[in-house]
Amino acid sequence: MSNSYFSFKQFTLHQEQCAMKVGTDGTLLGAWAGVPLFARPAEILDAGTGTGLIALMMAQRFAEATIRAIDIDAGAVAQATGNILSSPFSGRITVEQKSLQSMNGMRFNAIVCNPPYFVDSLTCPDNRRTLARHAATLSYDELAAAAIRLLADGGELSVIVPSECLGHMNSAAAISGLFPKRICSVKTTERKPAKRYLLAYSNQRPETGVEEAELVIGSGEYNRLMRDFYLKL
Repeated sequence: MSNSYFSFKQFTLHQEQCAMKVGTDGTLLGAWAGVPLFARPAEILDAGTGTGLIALMMAQRFAEATIRAIDIDAGAVAQATGNILSSPFSGRITVEQKSLQSMNGMRFNAIVCNPPYFVDSLTCPDNRRTLARHAATLSYDELAAAAIRLLADGGELSVIVPSECLGHMNSAAAISGLFPKRICSVKTTERKPAKRYLLAYSNQRPETGVEEAELVIGSGEYNRLMRDFYLKL
């Protein structure tokens, strides 16, 4: 599912200008991902930024946050840079062509990532699509290992994964020393099983246990979550 127009208050991102489309996964993550209350203003890392969508959403939601957006694809970096420079948030977002695996010597209060999810499938002919969606470029194990290395004390890693990848992501997080903090199952309709899971992990064990929720696309709760972004809501 993709969306033609996406609004950031006074700024609108046009899908027609984006080689990598704006989709539901990224918008859900950008609207749902958290930053610890004690860590504001926050340092946020958007890993695999693509169009810059999630970095822009986090900048809108957390007005004093500084966001670092990285991607291994030069075309994505150029596209994200253009979108961010056209936004009101350009002073708080930096974009760099860099892999998450290569990052060291810094700490973030929050890391957000819409990770690749084709795990054991053939790569497609379009290299940019392959980079964006094939887990050969960033496995869940590598993502979790980078998060435990880069998160500040009490920091959060937020991701969105297909339902069939939930166990793999949870295992990778546990092996790396991350604790589940929030989980939200995402359904297309009330009666169908979850298609996606929004997941938040911390490097400290949550004192109140894991917060669980359910979200149905198009429901009132979904509209409340997304209304600051979609022009149609």
